[in-house]
Amino acid sequence: MMSITNNEILLMAEAVSREKDLDREIIFVAIEAALATAIKKLHPEEIEARVNIHRDTGQYDTYRVWDVVDDDEEILFPDRQISLSEARSSYPQLNVGDQIEELMQAVKFGRIAAQAAKQVIMQKVREAKRMQIAERYEERVGELVSGLIRRLDHGNAIVDLGDAEAILPKTAMIAREGLRPGDRIRALLKTIDTEARGPQLILTRVSPEFLIKLFKLEVPEAGEGIIEILGAARDPGSRSKIAVRTNDSTVDPVGACVGIRGSRVQSVSNEIAGEKVDIIVHSENLGEFVIQALAPAEIESIYIDDSKNSMDVVVTEDNLSRAIGRGGQNVRLASELTGWELNLMTEKEALQKQDDEMQVLVGQFMAQLDIDENVAGILAQENFVSLEEIAYVPKHELLEIEEFDEELVDELRSRARDSLLRSAYATEGDGVPSEDLLGLEGMDQETALALARAGIQTSEDLADCAVDEVLDVVDIDEAVAGKLIMTARAPWFNRE
Repeated sequence: MMSITNNEILLMAEAVSREKDLDREIIFVAIEAALATAIKKLHPEEIEARVNIHRDTGQYDTYRVWDVVDDDEEILFPDRQISLSEARSSYPQLNVGDQIEELMQAVKFGRIAAQAAKQVIMQKVREAKRMQIAERYEERVGELVSGLIRRLDHGNAIVDLGDAEAILPKTAMIAREGLRPGDRIRALLKTIDTEARGPQLILTRVSPEFLIKLFKLEVPEAGEGIIEILGAARDPGSRSKIAVRTNDSTVDPVGACVGIRGSRVQSVSNEIAGEKVDIIVHSENLGEFVIQALAPAEIESIYIDDSKNSMDVVVTEDNLSRAIGRGGQNVRLASELTGWELNLMTEKEALQKQDDEMQVLVGQFMAQLDIDENVAGILAQENFVSLEEIAYVPKHELLEIEEFDEELVDELRSRARDSLLRSAYATEGDGVPSEDLLGLEGMDQETALALARAGIQTSEDLADCAVDEVLDVVDIDEAVAGKLIMTARAPWFNRE
């Protein structure tokens, strides 16, 4: 039998500390963890152990550890758990969650066990080294790094950054780029993977952020903030689009990014396997920005649907294929860059879609308001698209319609509000006003529904409220609120 000697521990800590450029304390902690693991494996019972190494001599003490658990808790691991009452018989000050440690006799390692312990120590050291590197690079996530490809491992590239190794996954490489060991590359430090066996630095060359960082590196005006790069969209290795604007009216943002004879944009393109880059001037005018993003196609008109975050973009037949791009690339990149879903269509398709939507809207108004096709058609033609608009837009807007008089307008508004209330009743469930609340003098359906949604469903509920409570849930005059409450309280006075 043999053991890992005190001298071996000190020599190992010193040598590994120099070789791995790690603090000796980190090495000692790794050795302690490894020895504890080895000791637990050698012990016949499933114990928990802790090792403490004396930093000056290399001598180490081994402790057996018990976790203190509540008396009511079932002891699942009797070799490393002890009930609170039993623990307090020897240590009265202990509480649940504390630990008891008892000094163990030194364990003798066989040759194989000693070798295994040393392997575990080196594994712990490697993990500690990775952790140190991760901490050093934590603040550099999102920045450009450069390094040399050392080897390819299952399609992933292992990149030497000089003071650390990083992984460029196959999925984060530009397709058909053909990277080989010995190639020097730039990449974006995307994240630090803490789920792996020891933290790992993960790189990417396909993210839009990588393209933006390259331009900031190649274009001094972008690096200094004179030019802002507001977004990018990429089809890695094929084509990309970036949106730029200037904070200095004397600087042309596109010209600055292109460079003399295209030198700057070409330098970026060379770094990303010849990817073509379209540089677009950002505009606060959304329509203008979309037109720029879809270039070189010529746009006839744009219809914006804010509720769906989408736009119908109308182009001529001749421009349709150009706007779409090969395999839909142009419109896809433009959608990604602008953040809007762009639906390309010809003028004929746009007119047909408008007609179809108009017919659907007319049918909805006829059913919801119980009106004829003529009146419903007028509402749709005047760009009314919902019952809420008919019920709550200023009355004069409806009166401005040539075919409508005041009587018809009042009737339409009344029917629209009734329909909305019926719909609300159907979906609110418990938040429906009672008949006695609806029947209160001065009460209208809209106010009753708002009160019911807040839990004030009966006249008795309302009678218990203060004016401020009512005003918190419904937008009415304070005097009206007070009068409604007093009306609801009338039965109290009658009983008296």
